[in-house]
Amino acid sequence: MTFSSPDIPDAPRVLSIAGTDPTGGAGIQADLKAIAAHGGYGMAVVTALVAQNTQGVRGVHAPPAQFLAAQLEAVSDDVDIDAVKIGMLFDSDLISVVRGWLERTQPPVVVIDPVMVATSGDRLLTADAEEALRALLPLADMVTPNVPELAALLEQPVAQDWATVLRQAETLAQRYDVTVLAKGGHLAGDVVRDAIVAPCSLAPVILESPRVETTSTHGTGCSLSSAVATLRARTGRWDNAVAQAKEWLTRSLEAASALHVGQGHGPISHFADLWQSGLSTAPEAGAIADAWWDGTAEVRGQIDSLEFVQQLGDGDLNHDDFLWYVKQDALYLRDYSRVLAAASSLAPTAQEQAFWARGAHTCVTIEIALHRTYLRDSDTFDAEPSPVTTAYTDHLLAAAARGDYAVLTAAVLPCYWVYHDVGTRLSARNYDGHPYGAWLETYADEQFAEATREAIGYASAAAARADAETRRAATRAFELSTRHERDFFAAPLVRSDLARMVLGDEFAILAV
Repeated sequence: MTFSSPDIPDAPRVLSIAGTDPTGGAGIQADLKAIAAHGGYGMAVVTALVAQNTQGVRGVHAPPAQFLAAQLEAVSDDVDIDAVKIGMLFDSDLISVVRGWLERTQPPVVVIDPVMVATSGDRLLTADAEEALRALLPLADMVTPNVPELAALLEQPVAQDWATVLRQAETLAQRYDVTVLAKGGHLAGDVVRDAIVAPCSLAPVILESPRVETTSTHGTGCSLSSAVATLRARTGRWDNAVAQAKEWLTRSLEAASALHVGQGHGPISHFADLWQSGLSTAPEAGAIADAWWDGTAEVRGQIDSLEFVQQLGDGDLNHDDFLWYVKQDALYLRDYSRVLAAASSLAPTAQEQAFWARGAHTCVTIEIALHRTYLRDSDTFDAEPSPVTTAYTDHLLAAAARGDYAVLTAAVLPCYWVYHDVGTRLSARNYDGHPYGAWLETYADEQFAEATREAIGYASAAAARADAETRRAATRAFELSTRHERDFFAAPLVRSDLARMVLGDEFAILAV
């Protein structure tokens, strides 16, 4: 079992439509590096051959528009495309070809980086193509202009302050019905602000990062937009995609000067994270997640065979046993929310911090409210947690007290992953009139499925970054939590002597 959704490939197939840079810092060369750095499979269709280096553009040769069309059709006739990043388009004929291709193929994610002027100041878009580029924006999901490009798209003066950038971004978003990532890097200040501005009335999402003092900024726009397109295809969320891409770009800028490429504006270091780890042979996050899942196959098989799980799916579970289970689950969530809050406080990135915090909030609001719909006639929170419940929460609280993010997230992961896995099969057994149908519906919730995918990604990535000893501890934490999940499902029926006989002493010793 892999850590990705069936709807999202392990390596999203991302197509860059852009010009070239023979020095490798911008254009399709930078796009392919950024896509690869974020776990995507990069493809490239060339719009223009650009003779440039870190000091400037020396010439542009645009192949015939028909050849651009042939390249695009060759890719889309053969490959399912998960995201498209569009960069330099150069002239109106090329833009017309791309427009027609987008209308026919309708890729699921389209990000336009409106390349108009290079970092060196050289124009990369003919004057008659600017209006054609504006007309292309409604076909995109996101456009990523810097401050001068934002002004040029609106034919307004270049913004001198952040408030004006926001106003212009809102105007652009509403005028062309496209989400705008307004990049504030051209403004002065120690903090760089970017904003995700939707075409609707939602408040902008503001993201801040420290300014990196470097002259190695060649290809930052190309690289960021390609990273965002790849991450959007992987995560399904713009805020997560942009936040992760910005943090990566900051690290890539910090390491850029070590490349010593060129005498002008050097390129960023796209693979700084990999190189700074010493090109270690540590397993990748996906391999770790697969090993965790495969290593608990026997325990998960036991869960599927439990009488409680079978009866819950069939709808013939004793109502008292179901209520006992729901009570214990509510008591469990009370401590589980505290553990998720602890994971949020230890998280190394803003998006991970927000993710675990949302999980904690969900536990104490939405989930417990759901439990109360079943227990409204019962004194739920006056009940005592069973030894099974206490054993599980003690394990999680101990992992939180350890203060190690990798171990803690591995410990909480089975409550997402195993629960979702079992629930997917249970929800498929729902039917009209099922006595527990409303409960089974919660298993199939797509938001929980997405949260499960994120939790797997964050936990396995944390283990991949950790040293070997911590990875072993994380593996043990995941395995133990999976056994606790099994015991939690077993506990309601273990309360009876008959169930003790069926399930055996291994479960009975934990029973009430």
